[in-house]
Formats: sequence, C-alpha cells, structure tokens
Amino acid sequence: QVQLVESGGALVQPGGSLRLSCAASGSIFSINNMGWYRQAPGNQRELVAVISDGGSTNYAESAKGRFTISRDYAKKMAYLQMNSLKPEDTAVYYCTMNVRINSFYSGMDYWGKGTLVTVSS
Repeated sequence: QVQLVESGGALVQPGGSLRLSCAASGSIFSINNMGWYRQAPGNQRELVAVISDGGSTNYAESAKGRFTISRDYAKKMAYLQMNSLKPEDTAVYYCTMNVRINSFYSGMDYWGKGTLVTVSS
C-alpha cells in the first residue's frame, strides 16, 4: 500500500509564505505525476499545480507567479512553495501522486489527507 502525508499547513498573514511538503511511502516502484489540489469550504476540489516525472509543471491561473511546485525523486517527496498568500488561498491542500507499484503496472492515483492553510490577519 502507498501512503501520502502532507505537512506544512499553518495560519499565515496575507502576503506571507508557506512551504507544503508531501512524503510518499510504501510499496513504490516509481512515481509519475505529482500534484497539489485544494478545497475551500463550500467549494469543489481544484487543481493548484502539477509536476511530471520529467519535471514539467503546470499551474492554475490563480497560482501562476506565486506558487512553485517541485519534487525530490530520491526522497519521493513533493513540495509547494507558496508566496504572496491571499485570503482566498485559504483551503485544505491535498497532495496526489500517480504511483507505479511495479514495472508491470501503469500507475494509480493516491491522495493524502490534506493540510490546512489559513490566510488571515
């Protein structure tokens, strides 16, 4: 089984920064895409950023220029550096990874339980 655990969520003032981390563990052969999603109260879960196994990145319009997604292949970790945070960034942030558990398997999406980011003065 594969587990993803996010960390780094906190209460931060508008204009501040946070770095979220996501650690993968378990039976992992390789990891394809990694991504961050978020869900604010009353809203649907939405994509924030994704990074491919080759390092290509894509961002939601709301995240462009402020957030940076990165990954550490050896440590099986994903990161989301968030700068210039706004109150509308308040949400539970979820990590997702497409994981291959062996060389014969194309991959399956796994999700963490989320970490809360609150942007407020």
